[in-house]
Amino acid sequence: MPSLLNLAAPAKLNLFLHITGRRPDGYHLLQSVFVLIDWSDTLHIDTRSDGQLHRHDLGPALPDDDLCLRAARLLQTESGTRLGADISIDKRIPSGAGMGGGSSDAATVLLALNQLWGLHWSRDRLATLALQLGADVPFFVNGRNAWVEGIGEQITPLILPEDVINTPIAVLKAPVSVPTHAIFSSPHLNRSTQAAIISLFLAEPKCFGRNDLQAPAELFSNQIGQALEIMQNHFGNSRMTGSGSAVFSWVNPPVDSTNHTATPATPASFAPADVGLNDPAWVGRLCRVLVRHPLLDVLD
Repeated sequence: MPSLLNLAAPAKLNLFLHITGRRPDGYHLLQSVFVLIDWSDTLHIDTRSDGQLHRHDLGPALPDDDLCLRAARLLQTESGTRLGADISIDKRIPSGAGMGGGSSDAATVLLALNQLWGLHWSRDRLATLALQLGADVPFFVNGRNAWVEGIGEQITPLILPEDVINTPIAVLKAPVSVPTHAIFSSPHLNRSTQAAIISLFLAEPKCFGRNDLQAPAELFSNQIGQALEIMQNHFGNSRMTGSGSAVFSWVNPPVDSTNHTATPATPASFAPADVGLNDPAWVGRLCRVLVRHPLLDVLD
């Protein structure tokens, strides 16, 4: 039976995240720019002829019924295929970080099984199905940096400025994991940010807007506030991604005080120890924005 090996499932960052309202069914309406970064999980998928679905953890243990298995089961049910799969995951993206690791894994499973099972569904059809798994999954199925609205289903691909693509980003995750429902149900969450337009973001992409989920997340755990303060002091900017707990900073070249021009010096790596955190429970690395999902062409 056919297999697909070494499949990348990249993380994402929210460059900003505004909550603009709430639907009658309780779902929050958002505006955000999602960007793919080069911090990835790796999946290996083998087809089974007996219809069974199994997951094998090559790194940290995942929940028994994670999004990958739910994605495979959903596609299997909706397509009516009699085939199954063995899904092996080398988990590298930290969980509970607001970086969409589980959603990205699920999207990679959908894209891979669509090919391995010979379904030949369009990306639009897969993205519609993916929304049943979570608001972030359609973005990863579409595979391009995007302006995202609604509850995550309104996706407008973006060509980002070269400065955004070329500037490294330091990402730091505190040991705490933030339950998404705790943030969205918080009385401190601002749910009425005025809607913006893409041109405003493109005029200042590195400092546009804010993350409306950041304030209630800081109240949930002082470690998030600690991470934001550390990164702000070290890089001159910091922001939480998603519902937390990871925060990120643009690693802008330092300014030469003699002529006020940026010098090309940029760190080659980043780790929590670089900002005085020697606790192994903290995780971090230097990342870059991807122009597109690594599997965008491979799985078409």
